[in-house]
Amino acid sequence: MNLADMLTYADIGQLTAIAGRYRCECKRNSKHDLIQSILVTLGSRDFMEAHIREGRPEELRFLNALLFDERSHFSIEDLLATARQAMFDAPGGGNPRELVSRFKNGGWLFNGATQQNRYQFQVPEDMKNRFRERMKVYLRDNIAPGAEPQVYRGEGEMLAEDVQMFLAYVKDNEPELNQEGALYKRYQQGAMNALHVPEPLLGKGGWRFGYGRACEHYPPRFALLYDYARHRRLITEEGHLLRLGPAGESFLAEGKSERMMQIFSFWLKLYKGAVPNLASLVYWISQVAGEWVSVSALQEGIGWLIKPFYYDDPASILEQRVIKMMLHLGMLRIGENSDGQVVKMTPWGMEAAVPKRWSKDLWR
Repeated sequence: MNLADMLTYADIGQLTAIAGRYRCECKRNSKHDLIQSILVTLGSRDFMEAHIREGRPEELRFLNALLFDERSHFSIEDLLATARQAMFDAPGGGNPRELVSRFKNGGWLFNGATQQNRYQFQVPEDMKNRFRERMKVYLRDNIAPGAEPQVYRGEGEMLAEDVQMFLAYVKDNEPELNQEGALYKRYQQGAMNALHVPEPLLGKGGWRFGYGRACEHYPPRFALLYDYARHRRLITEEGHLLRLGPAGESFLAEGKSERMMQIFSFWLKLYKGAVPNLASLVYWISQVAGEWVSVSALQEGIGWLIKPFYYDDPASILEQRVIKMMLHLGMLRIGENSDGQVVKMTPWGMEAAVPKRWSKDLWR
């Protein structure tokens, strides 16, 4: 439902609170006057622009999380958990309940209109759409485009092709696993030599967790490939051997190829624990990197949306966990110019970054 519909179902107490917050000039004992005045105020272009320009980082993170959440209704516990995530840099952890209350009294959250969802909350669809559009403009205004590099790198669909290459290597070699369940180094190197994009093997030391099970043992691209193949049951770990599963056998026998969208969707789920708002980061990068833009400008423009994850700070998460993986997924290209590293989305990346539930006429 849109804002006008939700205001109609709202009780006069909430309407009065919203009108009072925005100092609407209307008869406070007339529900009709309250609704009309609130619609004029919240429907203005100035309102949304000011809300984004003057909003605190935790407020914008909270709205951003609700925008990209696939759920249409939220319990109070859902909202408090989302608010707590958004307030990661607030002194003392902030007050999630106060943040939720602020949005309820600000015309962003309304109780459901039916008996079944009256104790749950919704965000008006038109408010979400307008926030998305104005946020895109705000980010574009604050992230300057960069110069085109003389040379750039892109990986296209190499990751999907490397799934097949990896399976062929496993079939031919039946590589051995050590006591920790990882491939012995000589087999790791053998697998790397079989791929389009090899990576240096991991050295000793350092912390490795949160980005899938295989990230403990392998470099990021190969770890994603390995976790994906295991998730799809293309490979199976039998004792101290890595073998093809029945699905992997038929995959090779029939000459199948994976779709990049399947791997991209798996990556979003795999990294969600460490980077809860990963889908939104991918989307906002797609909206500001239609042309070349520097990584440093991206860090300054959207780094505030990223919550640190243990020893990973926002800058390293954006560069190593998001941008570099988007390169491997064929979603963007990376080059170098006088500003340092620059990136640009690919046509496939632009298409994949938009959540499927959003109609395309809302984001073009």
